[in-house]
Amino acid sequence: MRDNLIRMCEAFAPRLPVTMSPLPTLCLHQLAAGERATVTGVISASAEIDAVALRRLGELGFLPGERVQLLRRGPGGREPLAVLIGETMFALRLLEAQCIEVRRDDVDAAIPAGRHAAASPAEPGRDRATEGSVGAS
Repeated sequence: MRDNLIRMCEAFAPRLPVTMSPLPTLCLHQLAAGERATVTGVISASAEIDAVALRRLGELGFLPGERVQLLRRGPGGREPLAVLIGETMFALRLLEAQCIEVRRDDVDAAIPAGRHAAASPAEPGRDRATEGSVGAS
């Protein structure tokens, strides 16, 4: 099973040139709340993480090329971290989040997390409909 997972990761891993990328790789726990990124790899960040834990992360969907979003952090800004990968939300320990290498997405790296909702096109239409219904009463 481990060999199959490794082959899957290698098959789906993007073949990037060896040149430096303008977007640095960082760990998932370093993202701000609401920030989106793309998984670049899963590594062992400490001696406490073994091959079984890394395999579990891969089975959950943390594979190279997958889009991920850090939704929020636990009390005090620490753990657990609420993470969205695909359409599934997971709670990760800080130790697990440190094992997931990501690269910020171009567009989302330029937009602060709090501004995503303000840029939504559905919001102004809903406000106008509310104002219109108040005036009609």
